[in-house]
Amino acid sequence: MDVRTKEAVRYLGYGNHAIDDRMLALISNSFQELEKAAGGRIVYRIFDVSLEAKDCLSIGTLKIKSRNLWRNLKSCEKAYILGATLGVGVDSLLRRYSLTDMARVVILQACAAAMLEEYLDCCQEELRREQEEEGYFLRPRFSPGYGDFSIKHQEQILRMLDAPKKIGLSLTDGNMLTPSKSVTAIIGLSRINIPCHVQSCESCEKIDCNYRRI
Repeated sequence: MDVRTKEAVRYLGYGNHAIDDRMLALISNSFQELEKAAGGRIVYRIFDVSLEAKDCLSIGTLKIKSRNLWRNLKSCEKAYILGATLGVGVDSLLRRYSLTDMARVVILQACAAAMLEEYLDCCQEELRREQEEEGYFLRPRFSPGYGDFSIKHQEQILRMLDAPKKIGLSLTDGNMLTPSKSVTAIIGLSRINIPCHVQSCESCEKIDCNYRRI
């Protein structure tokens, strides 16, 4: 089982339970359909980081109160702010199946989430190589909605990135990203090399989550 299939299985909530061959075949087929529909796009900018009173920080003009993000960015001088999406084609595929096969929609949702993580991991690896040449090391990406980092910051993040124009990424009235398989995130840049994982579960305090990687 490859990494993204394991991720899809995790998003489906199987945990340590066995998964049968029929479900694995459905997951594989779902990835094939998503690959035809998806169009990954990303936009990012680097801003200076200012760590103020504990749990208060600034990234460019973005003012944040978050103990979790403050700890994530400790010792960071700068940070990437990014937005990424798999595009409107994935939403179209999900809508089409929602008319006839809701069970398949659930599998497609899980596979799309895994595909988005895989896309972000690849992009982050490229950024890591670029920044190591400049003497910087990347911290795990951290998104609004994780821990105490409020999802309400997404609106300003999109404005700072000009994301609607650059990659077609915007917000609904309920602060949800659209297209639906999209994400915004912060990646700290530090001169100190602290071994850490790319994935964000290690930064989350909800250790009883069914979708946790570890």
